[in-house]
Amino acid sequence: MKKRIILNHLILFILSINLYANESTSYLAKSLNLYAGTKASIQWERIFSSERRLKRYKLDKLSVNELGKLKKYLIKHAADSKQPVVPGL
Repeated sequence: MKKRIILNHLILFILSINLYANESTSYLAKSLNLYAGTKASIQWERIFSSERRLKRYKLDKLSVNELGKLKKYLIKHAADSKQPVVPGL
């Protein structure tokens, strides 16, 4: 019984960390005025593959780690994805 309770708490802890990470990435995207549902995934790929486009969207100041998380978030929730994030919905 105790093992099951400890296991449940551990699972909830891991899920809460993942949720917090997604929230912080979402907040970062919004603070940069980037909304995942405004572009298709190929467009987000193109933005992150070009230094010129990174500068245009003011992403050149972010760390490599932040860029990776932001790219993953924006592509995962792009307009053509299974879970699009569209403002107003």
